[in-house]
Amino acid sequence: MDDEEARIARDETETERADRNFAELLQELRVIQTGVQILFAFLLTLAFTARFPSLDSFQRGTYVTTLMLAVVAAALFTAPAAVHRGLFRRGAKKEIVSVSSRLAGMGLAVLTLALTSAVLLVVDVVHGTPEGVTAAAATLFVCVMLWGVLPLGMARKFDRRGQQSDLGDPMPDSEHRGTDHGDRGTDHGRR
Repeated sequence: MDDEEARIARDETETERADRNFAELLQELRVIQTGVQILFAFLLTLAFTARFPSLDSFQRGTYVTTLMLAVVAAALFTAPAAVHRGLFRRGAKKEIVSVSSRLAGMGLAVLTLALTSAVLLVVDVVHGTPEGVTAAAATLFVCVMLWGVLPLGMARKFDRRGQQSDLGDPMPDSEHRGTDHGDRGTDHGRR
């Protein structure tokens, strides 16, 4: 289904579609941002614990790297709000959505590295470097698979078929029509 067919199926204008896409993106970012904030807060408190001075140079380097990755991830995930502010009421919602989506993708990549680095640090301190490296590699693998390979695989399957994948959509295609009207809040298709 191309953009025009999708627009007609949803009975929305280009502007409504951009508004809906931006609202959906912001909702996704709200979920992610909470995790980034918790990670960042955890990292900030570590430097003030009694055990911090006993960290070796590798652990301190891992700590600083993790802290900086968390900062960059937080910046990337909050950047869409700044982009929206900068282009507010200029008729650039489609461009805002496009740039914001790319920023969110980069944020997920950096967050993957931040989580991997955080696991490396904690497991290294608790069990040692070999175990830390193993745990970090497992973390990297899980994040890459769930946040990269899975969505790409689903997208390719969707593109090849030109329709919904067989991963289980509870509503038949005919019931999707008219069910999501972006900000208008109507829900005609569900019973």
